[in-house]
Amino acid sequence: MLKKITHNNELQAIIISNNFNKDGIHFFTPDEFSQQLAFMKHPEGKKIQAHVHNSVPREVEYTQEVLFIRKGKVRVDFFDNEQNYLESYILETGDVIMLAHGGHSFEILEETEMIEVKQGPYAGEKDKTRFDANINELKITK
Repeated sequence: MLKKITHNNELQAIIISNNFNKDGIHFFTPDEFSQQLAFMKHPEGKKIQAHVHNSVPREVEYTQEVLFIRKGKVRVDFFDNEQNYLESYILETGDVIMLAHGGHSFEILEETEMIEVKQGPYAGEKDKTRFDANINELKITK
């Protein structure tokens, strides 16, 4: 399963559930994103030609992060750029999420192990604006 969270025609997040399964290569992100996300499934024996990546200057405007849920259960809450709550989603073992725009927070529902990938270097507190989440009523989608 694949879920795209959007708000005002802006892609907030992409969630790839642990049971997503399609042959070949499937890119989920638009070409203009500074972080790309794809799923790849190849048959035994397929060879991917050796290659190096060229130095190509790129400009990164926003941090986009990808989380791999190795183990556990976590609720992610989505907010628009004005810090208004939109909805929540439960992530479980094996799920992957790309956070592209807007705000987000997490509540760990079970002991959780995550791997995070994002552009660097990390700029510390200049990289984010923290805010108190105002969630009157949870809207959990799945």
